[in-house]
Amino acid sequence: MVVVSGGGGNAWAKEMTIRRRIASIFNKTQEHFPTLKDYNDYLEEVEDMTFNLIEGIDVEAIEAKIARYQKENAEQIFLSRAKRAEDLAAALKASRMNPVKTDADDTAAGSLQGISGGAGVQGQYAPAAVPGGLAQPRPTGMAPQPIGGRSDPLQGDDEETRRLRAERAARAGGWTIELSKRRAMEEAFSAIFL
Repeated sequence: MVVVSGGGGNAWAKEMTIRRRIASIFNKTQEHFPTLKDYNDYLEEVEDMTFNLIEGIDVEAIEAKIARYQKENAEQIFLSRAKRAEDLAAALKASRMNPVKTDADDTAAGSLQGISGGAGVQGQYAPAAVPGGLAQPRPTGMAPQPIGGRSDPLQGDDEETRRLRAERAARAGGWTIELSKRRAMEEAFSAIFL
């Protein structure tokens, strides 16, 4: 594998690695600050450090500042990580305790009408465990349904069904027969007055 340095394809991966690292260290929430302005100043300072690390600006000074912050706030960092892990575990447990109830008939009818089939938590996100301590949302709920199941009204291969399929496909793309008629009339009348 050849890795190109200097603005190559690794810029995004480098930025994400730096952002994850900084977010795991500077993990204070608004609850840690007396005012919203203080919290926003903290967030701005963290973003400035992150940007400078990504761009390679004054890296040594920033790394020293990060090391000093880690030493001074080791207990707070550990407690914030533990609280985040507890919150994620509770959310995962809650998502496992409330499985999505699906009924075959309700699911088929709902997928045809564009509504959710099943009551409850479909479409919500549950945490996914990711190495590095950060979590990414993972959709939960009903799996994708194949098109043309047994409840599809457009099954069959007769002439009427093919015509309905073509008409619905054209409408789904934004095309209607009236649109083509109107365009033909406009082109015809615009050619007369040249």
